[in-house]
Amino acid sequence: MNQPSLSAYTAVRTQRGGIDVVQLADPSGKVSATIVPQMGNIACEFIVNGKNAFWFPYDSVTEFAASPQLCGNPFLAPWANRLDEHAFFANGRKFLLNRGLENYLVDPHDQPIHGLLLYSPHWRVTSLGASAEAAVVSSCLEFGRHPDLMAQFPFAHRIEMTYRLIGSCLETHTRIDNLGAEPMPLSLGFHPYFRVHDCPRDDWKIRIAAGSVWDLNDRFTPRGTQSPASSQFPAAQSLLLRNQFLDHVFGDLQRDADGWARFRLEGQVERITVAYGPKYPVAVVYAPTGEGQSFVCFEPMTGITNAFNLAHRGVYRELPEIPPGGRWESAYVIEVDGF
Repeated sequence: MNQPSLSAYTAVRTQRGGIDVVQLADPSGKVSATIVPQMGNIACEFIVNGKNAFWFPYDSVTEFAASPQLCGNPFLAPWANRLDEHAFFANGRKFLLNRGLENYLVDPHDQPIHGLLLYSPHWRVTSLGASAEAAVVSSCLEFGRHPDLMAQFPFAHRIEMTYRLIGSCLETHTRIDNLGAEPMPLSLGFHPYFRVHDCPRDDWKIRIAAGSVWDLNDRFTPRGTQSPASSQFPAAQSLLLRNQFLDHVFGDLQRDADGWARFRLEGQVERITVAYGPKYPVAVVYAPTGEGQSFVCFEPMTGITNAFNLAHRGVYRELPEIPPGGRWESAYVIEVDGF
């Protein structure tokens, strides 16, 4: 990973068009990250030499806040991706979602998708820091303080998210504290949107660092079986995106000696590497082919799509849970080269 100079980084709270943002920047001013706490604590910009590594189809943060859509680095919780019904199972019990609260989205098949916190205003910045090595911001969301959230997912917990900028790397560290009296099932992840700038989408290549792919039904939820990734993607180490549509769930991640799995997007010279920490065992890769959708999503996940319900049915045995008073934490890192 690239090393910064010995000058000071900066971490500043400011406003853009009346929207509170946090700006992290390196000593040269050539690398920066912009986080919007009041819009789901999303990182919408990761600028390296004037180019945004995130896909962010807006001219301003104000425009994004007025009419948000998925872009940047959305956080998915308390369930990641889809549920196959408007209910989920936890600790042997079925919990019905209240559609009347209108605080979650559905996909084209009327499946609840992406949790409750996509654009949540409930995040609060808890600390800012900058030094010769890095710029850091931490924010928290007290899930149990909000009745509309607890009505859908009745597990009191605290989420802390920390963004750390160092060189041309942006780390996102997440910590969950279970404040309740029961085990809390865990299904969370991120849905970052990436792009390179030096060639068209058809000429992009990606590296899929996975040994298996989950078999999906026609609603893009796993059936409960897996196939070798090489059977569908024989060129997974350097897959040309021309004519490729992906919305796949990968397992058996291929990890380097440090325990991290690395997915990659490459243009002619520009490259984005996404490193999954050890507690992200699943990767969703999303790369649509529609007009105006020149992006690739490498999504770190704690479990597969529909994990709660598939675990209850006994076809998914790797659903993590946090014991009462316990904690879960992990990180993923974005590294940019050639921008």
